[in-house]
Amino acid sequence: MPPVDAHDPVFFGLLSTSFFRLLGRELIPDPVVRKRDKTFQALWLYQHAPFCVLAHDTQADPMFTYANRAAQHCFGYAWEEITRLPSRLSAEAPERAERQRLLDAVTGNGFIENYRGVRIAKTGQRFWIENAVVWQLRDEAGGLHGQAAMFQPPRGGTGP
Repeated sequence: MPPVDAHDPVFFGLLSTSFFRLLGRELIPDPVVRKRDKTFQALWLYQHAPFCVLAHDTQADPMFTYANRAAQHCFGYAWEEITRLPSRLSAEAPERAERQRLLDAVTGNGFIENYRGVRIAKTGQRFWIENAVVWQLRDEAGGLHGQAAMFQPPRGGTGP
């Protein structure tokens, strides 16, 4: 799956409906934003959301296909860079086995909440993600399009 258009209302629909279907709550907590159309919501999620959202595809070595501005800032990559990055490179080699266990749990359960793990920015700086939600991106017919993650940007320092 190639990178999506950052403002694509169809992809936003996949993110938000799969999140709601699995977790029973809205991806966008702001009721004012939720009252707007999908195009506005997609733009808000990409440009203004105060939380990070990333998604990767279903390849054997998944590639990021989406990262909102908060996630780009957190990892230190521009859109053109992060959407060409294998998602495994968001964790250092010693942390990749733990990351793979997380992804396997998401595959088995459909989602996982309250995830905590160390990630690595483009600069090599490590940081914690905490209370993350990771979920499968499934369309209405049950087709799998990848996995997505949502978490708050780290506060203060970034080192574990």
